[in-house]
Amino acid sequence: MRQVFAGMPWWVKWVAVPLLALFVFGGVITSILGALIGLVFKLLLFVGLVAGLVFVVKKVRGDSSKSSAGDW
Repeated sequence: MRQVFAGMPWWVKWVAVPLLALFVFGGVITSILGALIGLVFKLLLFVGLVAGLVFVVKKVRGDSSKSSAGDW
């Protein structure tokens, strides 16, 4: 592989080849990034909803009965 690029100008190695790779694989890269960002968003949403649910349950249980926390 090194011998293929040995006689090429610098702009072919550092500009043209990366641009061609982005052109060919750009859709794959954006779909993977979109899926990862969507997964992180859903994970954060889930954690926030669970934390809100725990907060509401503790608030309601704390107001309605003054029992200890070990009364499960």
